[in-house]
Amino acid sequence: MDREFLKDHIREKVDFSQTDQKKGVPMPPVQKPVPEDAELIDLPEPEKLAFNTGLVETISNRKSRRSFTNKPLKLEELSFLLWSTQGIREKLDSGHSYRVVPSAGCRHAFETYIAAFNVNELNEAIYRYLPLEHKLVKVTKYEEMEKKVTRAARGQSFVGNCAATFIWTTIPYRMEWRYGEASYKVIAIDAGHVCQNLYLACEAIDSGTCAIAAYDQDRMDSLLEVDGEDEFTIYLAPVGKIE
Repeated sequence: MDREFLKDHIREKVDFSQTDQKKGVPMPPVQKPVPEDAELIDLPEPEKLAFNTGLVETISNRKSRRSFTNKPLKLEELSFLLWSTQGIREKLDSGHSYRVVPSAGCRHAFETYIAAFNVNELNEAIYRYLPLEHKLVKVTKYEEMEKKVTRAARGQSFVGNCAATFIWTTIPYRMEWRYGEASYKVIAIDAGHVCQNLYLACEAIDSGTCAIAAYDQDRMDSLLEVDGEDEFTIYLAPVGKIE
């Protein structure tokens, strides 16, 4: 029965004339709003950064890495990784934007959070990426954050023993607005697009990552201060420098 999730029979059952898009409901915004008193952190412009981007070599070197050095990630390197995974090429309107990764119906149902442990010019805390502005907004900070994130990752120590861990959440309604019950398969597919770009971008800056789908849902959602219903964690990837 669970295999049906991977098939596309759902499109034969969904009445797309009854989606919120067809009903004229305003589309959800492309990015979560930011509190007026939020602390914003500027990021270096990724287009101005020069990294080793030889495509064949980058693809050939791609592999999952779970061991990292103690060397910090530079802020400009983090900027490059964020842009590579959710960067904006063109904003079309309040609910659509062309990005550097594909998404079904241009819906882009993800938010990117960063648990920053060892990033130059960045205090240890959890941040959210704002792709429209190419900035970070500080979400919260914790004492012993490494231990808390590791625990939420079911004890996988390399999730806390790294420079920064990418934590992606999904806001399903961004996709549901257009596709209804046919949304969930394409959300999962889109998550793969995003993480593969992270793999390749990491290789270009002598760094590594490892995609993780095993975590404690409630603990991870709680760390990010998301409600677990309208927004919840869907994927993780620790990043660190490699030899």
